[in-house]
Order: sequence, then structure tokens, then C-alpha cells
Amino acid sequence: MKPAQPDHSFSNGAAPRILVVDDEPRLLASLASLLRSQQYQVTEAESGRRACQLIDSETFDLALLDLRMPEVDGFDVMNRMATSQPECGVVVVSGESSFTSVSRALRRGALDYIRKPFDPDELLATVEGVVGKQSLLRSHERIQMRLEKSEALHRYIVNSSPDIVFMLDEAGHFCFVNSKIETMLGYHPQELCGRHFRHILDDRDVTRGTYALNGPNITADNPRTLEVRLKTRGSRRANRHFEITAFPIDPETWPHTHSDSRGKNREARYYGTARDVTERKEAEAFINFQAYHDLLTRLPNRALFKDRLELAITHARRSSQKLAVMFLDLDRFKVINDTLGHAMGDRLLQAVTQRLERCLRKGDTLSRFGGDEFTLLLPSIHSHEDARQIARKLIKALRAPFELGEHEVFVGVSIGISIFPEAGADMDQLIQNADIAMYHVKARGKDGYRFFSESMSIDTAHRLSLERDLRLALERDELKVFYQPQVCSTSNRVVGLEALVRWQHPERGLLYPRDFLPLAEETKLIARLSERVLDQACHDVGNWIRSGHDDLRLAVNLSPMQVEHPRFVDTLMEQVRAHGFPPENLEIEITENLIMNDLEQISQKLRELADFGVRIAIDDFGTGYSSLNYIHRLPIHTLKVDQSFVKAIRSGEDGACIVNAIIAMAHGLKLEIVAEGVETSEQLAYLKNLGCHQVQGFFYGPARPAGVIEKTLDQLPAKAVSC
Repeated sequence: MKPAQPDHSFSNGAAPRILVVDDEPRLLASLASLLRSQQYQVTEAESGRRACQLIDSETFDLALLDLRMPEVDGFDVMNRMATSQPECGVVVVSGESSFTSVSRALRRGALDYIRKPFDPDELLATVEGVVGKQSLLRSHERIQMRLEKSEALHRYIVNSSPDIVFMLDEAGHFCFVNSKIETMLGYHPQELCGRHFRHILDDRDVTRGTYALNGPNITADNPRTLEVRLKTRGSRRANRHFEITAFPIDPETWPHTHSDSRGKNREARYYGTARDVTERKEAEAFINFQAYHDLLTRLPNRALFKDRLELAITHARRSSQKLAVMFLDLDRFKVINDTLGHAMGDRLLQAVTQRLERCLRKGDTLSRFGGDEFTLLLPSIHSHEDARQIARKLIKALRAPFELGEHEVFVGVSIGISIFPEAGADMDQLIQNADIAMYHVKARGKDGYRFFSESMSIDTAHRLSLERDLRLALERDELKVFYQPQVCSTSNRVVGLEALVRWQHPERGLLYPRDFLPLAEETKLIARLSERVLDQACHDVGNWIRSGHDDLRLAVNLSPMQVEHPRFVDTLMEQVRAHGFPPENLEIEITENLIMNDLEQISQKLRELADFGVRIAIDDFGTGYSSLNYIHRLPIHTLKVDQSFVKAIRSGEDGACIVNAIIAMAHGLKLEIVAEGVETSEQLAYLKNLGCHQVQGFFYGPARPAGVIEKTLDQLPAKAVSC
């Protein structure tokens, strides 16, 4: 049985390549044949010159080399091999036996020396030993190279990590920290090695951080995770939030030590990461701030105020103390907001907030309740006098003018105050009663304060009852439309009718607009009420127009809520068409403030109505705060002189100058003009002399039901002066 061939292959599976060099042909062939029989890849060189050529063109794992050769001897070949292929091993096979030759060959890098004539078994054993040694060396080099590459890769991964990676010894000193700490916090890694990790903890988190590391039950499956603030180098204000995750290190699986900057060896016992969560914490803080604060004024909002009030009530009840809740509403804010615009209104609210905050004690809570309303919590007061002093300070602080760009504006404040426990035992009661007290201040002239009293709740109950009745009135058709004639002062004939609403209350009798329209505005019922009035007026006046009064004009007042609705024009025209009412006979009356509240949008709506033939009148002209420039920009047909100016007319008095100016301006702009509130023949004569040819008022009688008006349309008014 043929013996198995030894496996001389390297780790890559290829047989070793051997260069055999000898100038004796027979010996060269014999040596090559012997090696080939052992599955080596053999290349023969019959001279030193040929060997050098092969060395330059091919790669070998081992060379068997004779020393004594003509021209280029074995030492020259060894030199070429050392230069071109230093990793190739050399074994000398030579007849030279002198110590000098052997020593010289070994010094030049030969791995072994075999004397001729050689024993084949000895030679093969030597070659096998050298080849095996070479294979081990190369395997070691490859492993070392892989280790170095792996270490470099891991170092790259660690230093390229988006997180800080660290190792600590048992006492909490840094053994290692990656370079990310320099870009995040400004520390050089070598600077921290050997220092305790509390060196970079924010002072407020030192105790919590050190306790967490020393706490029990930290395992690989249960690492310690906590959020702390880390100090940036040289600036406490720039401290950042990090989420720390720390794992224990088993000394049996990781027995390595690290040298710190002082040369002291430290054994790592913890490793972990620190992830920057500053942006997340800031986002959470901002979301939390949004949830509980008003973004315009930065004050606590209604939710946070109620939460603090609940807590204060609990504390006051437990310690038998008093507290006060104030409800503040700015006076004249709406006028400023409508006149100067919402941007200026926002600036005013911010300026008001700053002044109010300067009047408060530490521990008081001022909140923006909504719009121009504020609430104030005064905990731990001794008596009503404490609240009274604060209220006076607040009122005084807001009396000085506010500078808004080029404008100087004035606002006041109406304050209602409720005291715990007299004015309410719970949060909702205290806020509601302070609100009620504030409305009583408004009713008495504004810019003051009042404490809540039980008598105020009676008025509130009446208001709730009236609101309930108003809702029922809309369902039961208790609202009636009366008409007040608009008369031509030269012919004494009725040229128009203004539709005015009355409420036939089943218990209280006939109620006038002043008794219920403010409530309708507040409860958002005004839109339904106005639509009901317009429907009835279009029905009544439409019948009179079709019966022969072709030029009769219907004037109706519209609420701001109606006009500001996106479908205002469509809704109005649908009502007009439903009754077959001619649009050119309809005149809508709106106020200056409504126009200036949103000039662009209102202008567009008014132009659309004018295109349908509807006439536009400005009601209460001269009492608003707008610029007269809008008259040129809008399709306005009529100006109505407010009755307060007409009342000022006395024979020869200066109060008439405002009426003079308005009428002169209307003539110059080719606008019609209607004077309201005409009650005396002197007023009528004065207006006629100025050229005001349309008037309305008690001189021609009050507003009357449709049945009465219908009878007078073909007659001269009963009470009139001659032209």
C-alpha cells in the first residue's frame, strides 16, 4: 500500500513554491525530483544569474541554494532574495563546510545549512520543518494583521459613534472615553482619563449620578439608565442633557487595564454610552410650556391657573386662610384692536402684561384667561384690604399711556374680586363670581374694581332667565319688526323704512333692542335674530313695493357676526331672492368699526353686494375711529348722521358744527345723507338749510308695526313742517 503524502499546503490551500539553485545539472535534477515527489512546486535554476532573474519575476516560499557557483554565487543570490522577497526562507545546500562559510550564510539570513552530499530524508525533514515554520509565521502575521484591522475598525466605530462611549473603574474614574466628548462637551479624552466622572456632572445632578452608579442590581441584563446634565467646558449656561446607560464589566471576561494621564493603571469595571437628548428635552419643555402657557404673553393659561387655584384652595382650607381671585378685563381694548389692527393689539397685550407683573407679589399667579381677559390669584391674604391694595396698584399701573409705534393709546381695566371662602368654596365658583363682579364694574362706567356680593348673583340669575326666554322667543315667533320712516324733508313723503326689531315678551311686555340685543350678541343668537328680521322685512316691504311704491327703500342693520361670516354675501342674496325682493331697493347699514376691523375682506364683500345693486350705508357716522380714506375705496351710497350730533343742534349753538362738516363732506363726495333722531321743527329746519333732504326720528313718529305703516305710505306724515 502506497504511503500517504504529507500535506505541505499553506492555509490558503496552495502547495509551497520552492526555488532550487545549483550549477551541477545532475544534482539539480535529483534535488528537484526529490522535492516534487513530496508535492512541492519546484522551479529549477542552473546558475546564480538565472536564480536572480526568477527572483525578480516570480514569488517563492523557500529557496534551496548552493553557495559555490561561477559569476553569481549563493551569497549574491541571498542578497537579491533579501531585497526582493524578504519573506522567502533560505536553506543552504553546499559542499562548503568551513565555519566561515556556514557562519556567513546564517548571518545573511539562511534558516538552515545542509552539507553535500546530503541525506534525502534529512533534507526532506529540514525542508518540511522550515516550510512549517514559515507557514506558522505567515499565519501569525495574518492573524496579527486582522487583529490590527479589527482594532482599527472598532476604534473607528467607537470614535465615530454619535454617542459618548466611556469606561470607568470601580471608583468611577474614567479609564477610557471616545473622542466624541471633545465635539460635544469640549473635553479632550486624555484630559479626563483618571478623573472621576462627577467632574463633568452638573452640580444639581452630582448626588443622583453617583448614587445611580453605586446602586444595587446593576447587571448586563439590567443596566443603569438615567438622564443627567453634563457640563460643557468653560460654560455652565451651555450644559446639555444626556441619557446615560452603564453596564458592569466582568473582570474574568475583560481583565484589561488602562493607563491614565498620570501613568496609573486602572481596571475597567463599567462601560456605557451617553446620548445627547438636549433637543428632545427642549422639545418636551416647549410642548409642556405650550400646554400650560399663553404663547403671546408667556403667562400661565387657563388650565395652569385652575391647577394652581385648586392647590391654593386646598392649602387655604387646611390652614384656615383667605385667598383672592381677580378677574380683569381691559377697557377700550377692542377699539384699539379694531382701529390699529391685531398686530398692535398683540403688542398692547404684551405691554399690559409687563406692567401687571410688576405689581404682583412673589407667589401670585397672573394668567391670560382669553382675549383681553386676565385672572389673578392672590394666595394667603389677611383681609379684603390686601386685595384692594393690589387692585388699586393694577388700575394705576395701566392708566399711563402706552406707546405703540407712532401711536399713544390709553386703556383701563375693570376688576372683579372674589374672596375665599366668603365668595365661593371651590374653584369654579370663585372664578365665576369674580367674573360677575367685573361685569358690574363695566356697567358702572369701567376702570375700577368691585368685590363680589350675594346681591350680584340675583342679576346673574335674571340674565340667565332672559337668555332662556330669548331662545324661546326665536322658536315662538315673539320677535316683531317695526318700521321707522325715512322722510324726504322737502316733500314730506316716505322714501325709506328702517327695520327695527321689538320683542313682545309674554310677561314683561314690549322690549326694545337695548334690552336684549347686547345679550343676543354675547350669546351668539344675533345672527339668527337678524336673519328673522330680514326675512320679515323683505316680505312686508316687498309687498308694498309690488303694490305701487316702486322707489320705497328698505334699510336694515346687520350685526358684525353676520358680515364677517365667509358666506355672508351668498346668504344675504339667497334671502333676498327667496322673497323676490329687488336688490336695488335694499340698503344695508354697517358701522365704521366693522369696516376697519378687516378692511380688505369687508371691502370685497361690499363690492360684491354693490354689483348686485344693494346700497351700502354707514350707520352712526362720525362716532368711529377710522380714517375717512375708506370712503373713496368702498361702494358707499349713504352716510347716517348719528342722533347724538343732531341733538346738539340748537339755534345758533356751536354744537351744530359737526353736522355742518358731515353734510358738507357728503355733498362733496356725492353721497346721500340721512339724519337720525330728528325730534323738533328747529332741528328739521336747520338740516333742510344745510341741504340734508332725508331725516328720521320722533318728529315723524316712532317705529310702528307693519299694519300702521302700510296705512300712511300714501299720505303725508301727520306731523310735518312746510317746505
